[in-house]
Amino acid sequence: MSYHFAQQAEHQNPRVRIDVMNPGSADTPEGLTYPKDLSSASISETLDRAATDVVFLGDPRIQIVPGPAVFGRMRHTIANRGAGLVYSDSAGHARIDYQTGSIRDNFDFGPLMALSVPSARKAWQGGEYRWAGLYDLRLRLSEAFPIVRIPEALYTSSVSDPRTSGEKQFDYVDPKNRDYQLEMEQVATAHLQRTGAWLAPRFRPVLPDNEVFPVEASVIIPVRNREKTILDAVQSALGQSAAFPFNVIVIDNHSTDRTTQILRGISDSRLVHQIPDRLDLGIGGCWNEAIASKACGRYAVQLDSDDLYSSDSSLSRMVEELKRGPYAMVIGSYTMVNFKLETIPPGLIDHREWTPENGRNNALRINGLGAPRGFATAVIRAVGFPNVSYGEDYAVGLRISREYEIGRIYDSLYLCRRWEGNSDSALPLETANRYDSYKDGLRTDEILARQRR
Repeated sequence: MSYHFAQQAEHQNPRVRIDVMNPGSADTPEGLTYPKDLSSASISETLDRAATDVVFLGDPRIQIVPGPAVFGRMRHTIANRGAGLVYSDSAGHARIDYQTGSIRDNFDFGPLMALSVPSARKAWQGGEYRWAGLYDLRLRLSEAFPIVRIPEALYTSSVSDPRTSGEKQFDYVDPKNRDYQLEMEQVATAHLQRTGAWLAPRFRPVLPDNEVFPVEASVIIPVRNREKTILDAVQSALGQSAAFPFNVIVIDNHSTDRTTQILRGISDSRLVHQIPDRLDLGIGGCWNEAIASKACGRYAVQLDSDDLYSSDSSLSRMVEELKRGPYAMVIGSYTMVNFKLETIPPGLIDHREWTPENGRNNALRINGLGAPRGFATAVIRAVGFPNVSYGEDYAVGLRISREYEIGRIYDSLYLCRRWEGNSDSALPLETANRYDSYKDGLRTDEILARQRR
């Protein structure tokens, strides 16, 4: 169950349940229950009181109108598939299949799901979690039993959180949710330890390379059709003050607006404006073009085409930290701003949940690692980016963290502008599902790779 209300203070005591009974339905909702919250104590109470082999968990905030066969369909799926947990689509809201890598605590099961009571009792170990009881049970179930989606709209439901994707995506780094996040990390870490995917804080050293680079650092800016912001981004990069030579590599991905014209009008020898030969590149493919370029420096530092560095020392801070480790990758912190560069909630995104001891494990639970990102070019050339335009940064962060320690800077180095032109500001459900499924797939691949280590 999505149960995202656990992340918000007003949702810790959900509203009075709404009855979901459909008087005209022949399907018997025996075993339907509404946990008072998602604590370990509530889950224990639910399982102790269960009088049937299947319990249906409902979200008390959401009005649910069951279809004529929802309860029977879920019961039969548990019996036929030996499933520990079953969920389904709802009218107008398709969901995605559960994978090994679907271990994030905000996976969307919808407001109604079915639990196999015998399986849950076998998996359940109790505990003292305030928010993560159901999350703990779900991960434990997934270790021994299938978690099955029925790709059919078996019911109709109201919407609990009408915010856009761009508004929701930073909930997990909001400081007011810190205690919640620590508890979720504890549960996810225990799951990775039980399944052999947890990595101890032992890292491969970043060895010195003898390659000759044309400059010490390159700011990498992939761009397509950003005529409103590209000049600001390039000027922010060129305006960096550094004691070492650097350049700015802009990979102009066949823009059809005025972006190319604007770039050609910038007179600065440090600007490297490249238009790739290929027409099928995503953001990751553009990054591969940049780091493979003969113009690329020893370190490659990210700047998105609609963002800015927060000061003229941001590049120096990133390079200094990469050298200090030495690190294969360094991630800074950023401040959310509007198009007028005014700070907007949640303000500073510093990912302080990252620790040297457990950061690369907790990275499998969350959806992003932060910005700006800087890389030792020799390492990122060997790793490479997937040729996609969403999740490419997360993919390389997971891959690098499997072997190397990632350095962090908790001061704001970067201004992330939120505006209607952002590609993730208001994603349609189909696109959000595709992105979530892709990232779950990345986690699946990474978990399997870590289990083989």
